Order: sequence, then C-alpha cells, then structure tokens
Amino acid sequence: MKKILIASVVAFAVNAGAFAQDWDNIEITTTKVTDDLYMMMGEGGNLGVSIGEDGVFLIDDQYAPLTAKILTAIRELSTDDIHFAFNTHYHGDHTGGNENLGKEGIDIVAHDNVYKRLNDEGSAKEALPIITFNDKLTFHMNGMHIKTKHYHSAHTDSDSIVYFGGKNVIHMGDTFFNESYPYVDVPGGGSWSGLLMVVKDTLGNIDNQTQIIPGHGPLTDKGGLQVYYDVLMDIDSILTPLANQGLSLDQVKELSPLSKYDGDYGNGFMNPDTFIGIVYTNIFNSLDK
Repeated sequence: MKKILIASVVAFAVNAGAFAQDWDNIEITTTKVTDDLYMMMGEGGNLGVSIGEDGVFLIDDQYAPLTAKILTAIRELSTDDIHFAFNTHYHGDHTGGNENLGKEGIDIVAHDNVYKRLNDEGSAKEALPIITFNDKLTFHMNGMHIKTKHYHSAHTDSDSIVYFGGKNVIHMGDTFFNESYPYVDVPGGGSWSGLLMVVKDTLGNIDNQTQIIPGHGPLTDKGGLQVYYDVLMDIDSILTPLANQGLSLDQVKELSPLSKYDGDYGNGFMNPDTFIGIVYTNIFNSLDK
C-alpha cells in the first residue's frame, strides 16, 4: 500500500504568528471558572489564570500584539506578579507572547519538546521556556497542587494537560477543540490515534463536576468532553474502513463521509476539506506501518 503524500496541508498562521489581523479590535474576555481561577479568550488559544497568595499562574499567552491587553485583563483580577507562564504546547497562538513575558522576567515553563521546537524555529532567547520537564511536573502554589501531564503524540508531540488540584478544573490545551474539528499537527509530532487516546485517558481521570478549559471554544465539563470524544470516535469508525479499502483521499472526499458533522464542526479553525485531508491521510499512512 503506497502512502498518501499530503502537500503541506497546513502552513497555518498557527505557527507563523502574526497573520493579517486588526489587533486593536480584539477584546480579552474573562470567565470565572471557580474561586480565584479564570479562563480568558481573545485571539488564539484560551488562557487559564490562577490568582492567589503566591502570585499569578498563567497558562498560554496567545499572540505578541495582545500581551498588553492580556496583562491588563489579569491586573483586573490581581495586581500580583505573574510567577509562571506555562505553555500547553508550542504553537504560536499559545506561545506568541512568550518573548514579551520573558523580557519582563516572567519564568516560562513547558515540556522539553516546546523548548526544542521553539528553539528550532529560531525563537528569541526570551521566548524559550526557562524550565522544562519530560513527563510530569507539579507546581505547589496558591493553595493547590497544579499538576501537568505530557502526552507524546496527540495534537503535537509537546502537549500537556494541566490539573488544578482541589479545584476540579483542568486545562486541556489543543487536545480539545470544543464544538469544532480539531487540528492534528502531524509534522509537529501529532497523530490522530494519539489524540483519541488522550481524550479517552482524560475522561477516565475526571468526574462529572470537572470544569474543562479547552484550547479553543467555550468552557465546558466532562459531558462536553464526552460529546467531543464520541464525535471523534464516530469519525474514526467512518474513515478507517475507507482507508482499509485503499481509497485515495480524492475518492474519500467525493463520498463526503463526514457531511453530518461538517455543518456543526467545520466552521472553526479547521474547515471540512482540510480536516479530512489531515485525518484521513494520517489514518491511511498508519495502516502501512
């Protein structure tokens, strides 16, 4: 079986960072998740913000032109210093503000692969994590044990999920695109099967009261993550038999096998055509290993 070659399906602005954008009109909105823990939305990945006696713990930082707005929004919650900025993975819509924060002396923390990929991309020294880890890491601050867990191949090879111990809140980064098709960055070490595994594993680690900050989309809970998982598994059950039949990507697209989901899930970051191109190709190529 010959492997399908997919022409750089994605040279998305996700890594390029500053695409054409009217930054002045973007607002940072804040949603309270629970006491002293918030989700912020702007342009790019959702932020997580913990405030407390030990300072501010920030998850992700979107794009560089938004740093001032993000800091202003945080100061409306707390005037304490940002102690740590944690990157859930390496993409520019989650790490674009790193350099600005690093120049302010804020310690950036992430998985080893975030450092490697940002460094390989030629990021400035101030944009690189100053602390990295290879599997799990715990921050003991603001009265919590904030635990991070790395997954080696899901959305990318650098994904971490953050568990706020005692708050029953997690931040899933881009392993969870709530209410839209997810992006699997195969060149960045991601895989469709790995993404399914991460979501299944996470469902087993939380309860019905767990609040979930997704990488993109609105705040949700275990029920919302279960819907996401069920959709992904159904997509897998539709595409895998077609790959086993040896159908080409063009043949699969002619069948419109995901039409029942395209209307609800294809209006986000991933349009239906690009999504099926990435996922079907990854499934097809995985069968040849």
